[in-house]
This record gives sequence, structure tokens and C-alpha cells, in this order.
Amino acid sequence: MNGSSKAVPSVALLFAGLALAAGVPAQPQQPVPDAPTPQAPTALPGGPVTPGIGAGEASSSSAASPSAPAQPSASEAAPPQPAPAQPPAVQPSGDQQTTPPQVGNAAVATFILNVNEVVVPVTVKDSKGNPVAGLTWRDFTVYENNRREDIKVFSVDPAALSIAFVIDQTLPSNIMAEVNQSMGAIQGALTPYDEAAVFSYTHFTTEWTGFTGAQSARLPAVLALAKSSGTDPTVPITGGNPFADCSITKNGGCPDPNLQTNRSTGGPFTPIPKEVHALNDAILKAAKELSTRPKEYRRIIYVVSDGKEYGSKATLKEVVRYLQTNNIAVYATLVGDSARWGEGWLDRFHLPFEMYDNILYKYTAATGGEMLAERGTNSMERSYAKISAEARNQYTLVYLSHESIYDGKYRSINVVVDRPQKEVVVTAKPGYYPSAQQYK
Repeated sequence: MNGSSKAVPSVALLFAGLALAAGVPAQPQQPVPDAPTPQAPTALPGGPVTPGIGAGEASSSSAASPSAPAQPSASEAAPPQPAPAQPPAVQPSGDQQTTPPQVGNAAVATFILNVNEVVVPVTVKDSKGNPVAGLTWRDFTVYENNRREDIKVFSVDPAALSIAFVIDQTLPSNIMAEVNQSMGAIQGALTPYDEAAVFSYTHFTTEWTGFTGAQSARLPAVLALAKSSGTDPTVPITGGNPFADCSITKNGGCPDPNLQTNRSTGGPFTPIPKEVHALNDAILKAAKELSTRPKEYRRIIYVVSDGKEYGSKATLKEVVRYLQTNNIAVYATLVGDSARWGEGWLDRFHLPFEMYDNILYKYTAATGGEMLAERGTNSMERSYAKISAEARNQYTLVYLSHESIYDGKYRSINVVVDRPQKEVVVTAKPGYYPSAQQYK
């Protein structure tokens, strides 16, 4: 480093001597500019920043900058100006809007609009039972309580299904075997966007799984667990020894009827125990689970049963009202004796003091669903795909009801299609009960 620093002036003198010898005048050396002079910082608009106080007036102990303007002392500070008076907040009463919140210097208005939105899925078929496609919103007219409503939204897009399968395990063993074989086709009728839950019932209802992905590995495993052997009806014994009378006697009498066969009291006649088919309770349990699903899904209960009902705690009227309140449709595959031609129609007639032989048609008619009577495994499998496709590919009509949202009375719905009545069959829910839950 020392050697290099001494060599620099020697080289400079050498070049300077050569320049003088050649008669070239030496160029004056350019002065090196100095660094900029430090400037005093500009005063903050609100005064210097003091730790613990923030931007404000300078303290008396701090020295003022020579270039900064003198700051007034605390005693000479101008008195604070009073804040402008704000109007008092108005307490809301009913639908009155409160004072809008302030964001910076701008007021943001909040609008609350109560909307009574009603969604009506509609199926249109021709006289042969085939779906009618290509209809537009101009072809539909909706009436609520005999008053025409304007259609606000019209859609033909397929909807994702939230479907609850309810399987009757009180069927005869031969019919139950066909149902067990057909259950493998249930998953093939669904899409990856659907979700499904599985229920079964005898004299009580069993939930095998909550709602899970329709194409998950869980669904076929649960359907396999839901299979049953069914029931084998036998000839009841109502009298005679030793079956109906007391099998355990004391002094020729029955010590405890609860210990006897058929709980006999030793008389000549023993009442025949009635069969229990808790269909209403099963549909109600599935409906309660469906009511919690998002409203973007189309809520469906799919029942595989012969339609018999006896022994439920819930009544048909109560369950139908719950379904109509929560926008749930019931579809069914009718099996067993009720699926026979002619006999299924006769089963709709109820004899006093007897069980209902078929009430599924009442559920489907009250909720806008459909029931197919099928016999045999292949027919059952086709019905799963047919009903699932029909429920997914419906026309969707949305209108705003003219009735008050606080009115809990039943409202009738009538959907009319601009086609001759002999050419098309329109299926939609006949009415509903309003609920604040569907407006969330």
C-alpha cells in the first residue's frame, strides 16, 4: 500500500515534465466538489414526535432547530375547537334503520331487505311419461293462493342432490332379498356432487351414516351393513293348549301373564299382536337431518318400502307439514304386494282399526315427488337411476311471495304450463308452510 501511494505523484510529475518539454500548457486540475451541507429537518405539520405523547408541540427542554420556525409554548397554544355536534342515534323500532356507520369521512348505508323467496322444482312429462325439454320461463305460470306471481329466476341447470335413503326392513324375506341385491346400484345413480345418508326402520329407526359423499367408499360399505333378512309371517296361535294357555300354572291359574307365551291370561282367546311399521317416524328422522343441509342442495328422501304404516309416534299430518316447511320432496320405489297391478291401488283404501297398507303415495303427492311400483331386482335398479335423474334435472322456478314472511299459514301453489293438459303432466309441490329458516 505505501509503495503504490508514492508511485502515483511520481508518474504525475513525469507526465507534467513531458508536457512542458513539448510546449503543451498544463491543464488546471478540476476541483472536487464538496459533499452537500447538512440541512435542518423540516418541522412536522403537527409538531415534533415526542415518545409517549405523539405528534404535538415541542417540550420546553428540547432545543429548537435553527432553521425551523419557533414553536409556540404550551401556554400560548390556541384553545381546542369544540367538535361539531352529532345527531343523536335513533333507536330502531320495527323495520326502522339505525344511523349508518362512518368509514373515514364517508358514510356507508346499510339496507335490510326481507325477501320471501320461494323455490319450486317442476317436472314436465308428456303423455307417455317422457320428460319434456326445451321449455322457457314464458311457458310457465305460477299462482300462489290463486294470485299470479312473477317468476324472478328460471333455471334448467342440474342440481346437486342431498338424498336420504330410507329402507324398509319389515318386508317379507323374499322381497327383502331382492332389495338387498338392488342396493348395489344406488351409488351408480348418483354423481360426485351429491351427498347421501342411509336410514332403515322396523319398529324403530336406525341411522347408519350421516351425509357423506355419494361416490365415497363409505356409502357402499354402509349399504352393505343396512341389508336385512326381512320377516317371515307365520300363522298366529290364538287358542288351544299348550301354546296359548298358561304354560306355567299355579293352582290351575296363571301366576304372571308376562311369563306366558303370547302373554296369555289363560283364557280361550289370545289377541293377535299387530305388526309395527314405523314409516312415519323414519321419514321424520330423515327429514330432520335433511333440514340442516345447505339450501343449494335439492333435498330428497328416497323410500324403498311397501308403504305399510302402523305404530309410529308421529302422524302423517305432522310429518307432511315438516316436509313442506323445509322444502323436502319424497320419492319412493314401491315393492312387495303393494307393487302389484290392481292390488297397489286397493291398498290405498284404509279399513278401520287396521294398518295403512300404503301411504307412500300421500307423501309423494304432498311434496311434489314421484312413486314407482317395481317388482324384481332389475326393475328396482332402473328405478333408482330414473328417479335420481328426474329429481336432478327439473325446471327450477323462483318467485317472491306477496304474503307476509311472518305469516305461518299454508300457501297453495299451482304451476301451469302453456301446453294442452292432455299432452303434458306437470308435477310440483302443491303448497308449503313458510319458515324463517329458509331465508337465511
